[in-house]
Amino acid sequence: MAQLDIRQKLEILADAAKYDASCASSGTAKRNSRGGRGLGSTEGMGICHAYAPDGRCISLLKILLTNSCIFDCHYCINRKSSNVRRARFTAREVVDLTLDFYKRNYIEGLFLSSGIIRTSDYTMEQLVEVARSLREDHDFRGYIHLKTIPDADPELVAAAGRHADRVSIRLARLAPEKSVARIEGAMHDMRDAIVDHRDARKRYRHAPRFAPGGQSTQMIVGADAATDRDIVGKAASLYDRFALRRVYYSAFSPIPDASAVLPLQRPPLMREHRLYQSDWLIRFYGFQPREVADAADGATGMLPLDIDPKLAWALKFRDWFPVDVNRAPREALLRVPGLGVKAVNAIVTARRWRRLRLDDVARLTVSVARVRPFLIAEDWRPVALADCALQPRTPPAATRQLELFAA
Repeated sequence: MAQLDIRQKLEILADAAKYDASCASSGTAKRNSRGGRGLGSTEGMGICHAYAPDGRCISLLKILLTNSCIFDCHYCINRKSSNVRRARFTAREVVDLTLDFYKRNYIEGLFLSSGIIRTSDYTMEQLVEVARSLREDHDFRGYIHLKTIPDADPELVAAAGRHADRVSIRLARLAPEKSVARIEGAMHDMRDAIVDHRDARKRYRHAPRFAPGGQSTQMIVGADAATDRDIVGKAASLYDRFALRRVYYSAFSPIPDASAVLPLQRPPLMREHRLYQSDWLIRFYGFQPREVADAADGATGMLPLDIDPKLAWALKFRDWFPVDVNRAPREALLRVPGLGVKAVNAIVTARRWRRLRLDDVARLTVSVARVRPFLIAEDWRPVALADCALQPRTPPAATRQLELFAA
């Protein structure tokens, strides 16, 4: 490691960080450096972006402090038994890289994770030192997301929350040396700390901010036998118990020299997409977790890949439809396949002034043909349609996940 220069370290540790999907910068407090004070901003997207092989847009400097680790988690390419090239940054090197990349207008913030070296507390100290130096020594006001270490001292995790916009913990079932109870305990402690600091902000004007972007976690999809129904239920439980801002889903990708407990084939990338859609139904469309689970196949517990979960639910529960756009409550309109939140809000506003016709609805949707079987309008009442009329006429093109280790 000592013989590697900064560029070589960056090549290794930026590549090693690509497995973590939970790096979105939404939901944090707005800060900027207008007026000549400070450096950086949490607003805007930056003029340069990096795109992961699966299409995710990354506007952060996304790196690991080190890819060395004392743990041997089955799913992780950086586990101690893995035959990969190792590297390690110092805290100062990460600070300098972040500032240099920002000044070149490449990034708007930092996503920093790490393998665990020496002890959990030692690793957490290094992560916190990076965030502290950026905030206090350089008055950096851009976005910072830290991946916390579950077994670290609570005081160190609290310090991470004071300096970072968002903190997250990966919930791993295939990590024999990491207790799920300890991971969830750390998430519980972080939730309590966020609630306490938000209450303090309401009472005391100058109380310090604490993880204004909340906390998130990531679930690996397809690495074990968990069904979509299981994953949706677990995610809903995490949202409810720990007040998470986001749960991210990442399709498992086979890694070199993998453990025998891992599957040899990757799951369809569309499965990850369907889980994100299900997550959206729970968070923004008023669906209960059991209702989303009802959209899954009763025998396999898997969501259909050829149609989205909202349409799958609608086909199973036809007694909910058709819905009258001029009289139905907002909650019922949100369950209509093809109607998004913005379209429903526009319908609720417009019908105060006039009776809506099908053409009016068509102006608010991408495809009126998709919503037509489920709606009643002033000039439209659907007749019974067969399932084949509601589903896509041609099967979607096969989606293939790109190789993470392509030559």
